[in-house]
Amino acid sequence: MILTLVKALHIAALILWCAGLIALPLVLAKHDEGEAQADYARLRRITHYGYTRIVTPAAVVAIAAGTALIFLRGVFVPWMFAKLVAVGLLVALHALIGHTVVQMSERRGDYVPPSAAPLLAATMAIMIAVLLLVLGKPQMPDLTPRWLDTPQHHQLPFGATPT
Repeated sequence: MILTLVKALHIAALILWCAGLIALPLVLAKHDEGEAQADYARLRRITHYGYTRIVTPAAVVAIAAGTALIFLRGVFVPWMFAKLVAVGLLVALHALIGHTVVQMSERRGDYVPPSAAPLLAATMAIMIAVLLLVLGKPQMPDLTPRWLDTPQHHQLPFGATPT
């Protein structure tokens, strides 16, 4: 039962996070250098609250629930580590979008947001990669060096731990 609840929480949070990673660049692209103060303030509030109150908490919950799922299911296989690399890339895009939200609010008229197209293309590509890895669970070679998998029968390089 706990596994089902954690998985449902993970999927719900992922839906919110991924939707936000798609929507925020589109909203940020609506900013125009010559826009009126009221329009600017409205878009700034939408992006700020969307990022801080919806997208970031959803990302934290998705990552926490995903981490719990790894340990609940004991999924320590190469495709999972490839998926974690892809999730790390999503986190980097999340941070880039957050940086853009901050720059838009602090440097009004001074900062032109990046085009939404490259951010959306990168986000969609990474999301598709994650889906393919999770749903396909492909057989991947284990690239772990053998010396990390086998005991070396050496003592630790320091003395006994004081008690």
